[in-house]
Amino acid sequence: VQLQASGGGLVQPGGSLRLSCVASGSIVSINVMGWYRQAPGKERELAASITRRDITNYADSVKGRFTISRDNAKNTAYLQMNNLTPEDTAVYYCNFNGIVTRTTIVRDLWGKGTLVTVSS
Repeated sequence: VQLQASGGGLVQPGGSLRLSCVASGSIVSINVMGWYRQAPGKERELAASITRRDITNYADSVKGRFTISRDNAKNTAYLQMNNLTPEDTAVYYCNFNGIVTRTTIVRDLWGKGTLVTVSS
C-alpha cells in the first residue's frame, strides 16, 4: 500500500488550493485519513482528520478555512484550503490509519509531502 499526495504549489495570500491523497493497493477499507503539516523550523502538526463515519477534527488555526473530505470508493482524502495565509506555508503530509487490505492491516502510513507556499 502506498499513499500519493498532490495539489501543492504556490498561491497568493487569500487564495485556495485543494490537496489530494490517494491510497493504492488491494484496499478494503481505511479508518482515519488525515493531513499533517510541517512549517520550516517547526514540528509536524495535525491540520485535519476524518474518520470512516465522516467525523472531522481540525486544528484551531485552520478551522473555518480548511475542509477535509474523503471518497471511500477512490481511497482518497481531500483537503480544501481557502483564505490561505503565509502562516499556512508548510509541507503537507497525508496519513492514513487502519488500512485494511485483502491480506493485512496497515496501522499507520505516511505519504510523501507536498509543499504549499503562500506568498505574494
